[in-house]
Amino acid sequence: MLTKRQTLELFTLLDKNTPNAKIELNHTNSFTLMIAVVLSAQSTDKQVNKITPAIFEKASHPQHILNLGQDWLREKVASINYNNTKAKNIFLSSKILVEKFSGEMPRTLNELETLPGVGRKSANVILNSAFGIPTLAVDTHVFRVCNRTGLASAKTVLETEKQVFPKIPKGFELSAHHLLVLHGRYVCKARKPDCPHCVISHICKKIGI
Repeated sequence: MLTKRQTLELFTLLDKNTPNAKIELNHTNSFTLMIAVVLSAQSTDKQVNKITPAIFEKASHPQHILNLGQDWLREKVASINYNNTKAKNIFLSSKILVEKFSGEMPRTLNELETLPGVGRKSANVILNSAFGIPTLAVDTHVFRVCNRTGLASAKTVLETEKQVFPKIPKGFELSAHHLLVLHGRYVCKARKPDCPHCVISHICKKIGI
């Protein structure tokens, strides 16, 4: 596991390499971010960003989705993996938001997880990117980077979150997730990590794997 000094250096270097790191899913508010996050499961952000403008143009509130209907939404997301399930989940979530939350996105992890298609990782993304609440959303990229570098030594995403989140240095509470995601997406890739061009290679515990 990395020391406190190494952890600070890791995030400092990632931040220097990718300043102002933020989510790559396009959105206009917390509700449209939820839509984008649900659609992004088993799909790339680029694929999602191609289809969401047509959705967000007419649906920026849960009631809009209910008015337009599940069939309309299914047509709009037809090119995305698991489109039928995702359209159903977004429609059902919109219904819950209108009926139980007065059309507003909740701001707690437990409440967000009651929405179909929104798991712990997705809820943490929404809390962080929409509401500015410090969280660590652990997806495959974050899990890989954390456990490769030595930020964590965990077998599950939940264990990784619990190990790393308390150690995030002051000043990186909101950006840590994004820095780790982007590093995993573009440098510390699953099959061919680009170690020669990695700014934290001298810190990494498993360099060269």
